[in-house]
Amino acid sequence: MAHHLSGAERESFLAEARVAVISIACAGRGPLSVPIWYSYVPGGEIGLWMDGASRKVALLRRAMRLTLVVQDTSRPYRYVSVEGPVTQMNPIDYDAELRPLVGRYLGEAAVDGYLAGFGGPEGVRGDVCVRVRPEHWRAEQL
Repeated sequence: MAHHLSGAERESFLAEARVAVISIACAGRGPLSVPIWYSYVPGGEIGLWMDGASRKVALLRRAMRLTLVVQDTSRPYRYVSVEGPVTQMNPIDYDAELRPLVGRYLGEAAVDGYLAGFGGPEGVRGDVCVRVRPEHWRAEQL
């Protein structure tokens, strides 16, 4: 039987560095679902880095909401699913948003090398930071 995670447990779990899968409604077919890096601080909004010319962004501009799911594939199996509206979609701030996001997943020592592969600040011009307000949660330990 599943155990529902408390509000504090689900927010703490979501704040850990995990690869998420987002799903965005797509008219006439199933939702677009793709893996993505994200940022989250308990009580705040979810931050996502996206190529401004991507299909994800085009669909989000229409739907203005998404679902994000993170999971733990080791025992005890846990997951958090959160759905909510897009509150902001702005050009990403290279230093204030992108560098910390990459550091969250790769460690600070790898940030410069990783972002150099994109061409540095010029290479991510046109990319966006999407902010999502968690509205509906589902969080369980199986």
